[in-house]
Amino acid sequence: MKYLILIYSNPQSREIWNSFSRDQRAAGLRDYAALHESMVASGELIVSEALADPSLAKRVTSHEGQALVTDGPYAEVKEYLAGFFLLECPSMERAVEQAARIPEAAFGLVEVRPIMALDGWDI
Repeated sequence: MKYLILIYSNPQSREIWNSFSRDQRAAGLRDYAALHESMVASGELIVSEALADPSLAKRVTSHEGQALVTDGPYAEVKEYLAGFFLLECPSMERAVEQAARIPEAAFGLVEVRPIMALDGWDI
């Protein structure tokens, strides 16, 4: 089954990262690289990406076939999506185990959500 691990950030977790020394940041990035490599080695990783700052986002709505595009994030929120991992795991428990290895789990928010299966739908 596929699971999406969502990594959220907030001003406090961003302050923690910004307070790290150059060596601490390098170590954090090496931790992420090792995590990525181990997920690839286990055959569970489908894709992972870090997302740019929400201030660079575009909000898109459509009305009567016309797209309306505005700058910035969708809404003022305390936490915003910072990145994700899409995994193929045998169980939710395994996906949670992998999510717990993500550094932000120690000081931010990491969410695991199953991917909805569309098989059996009449489309």
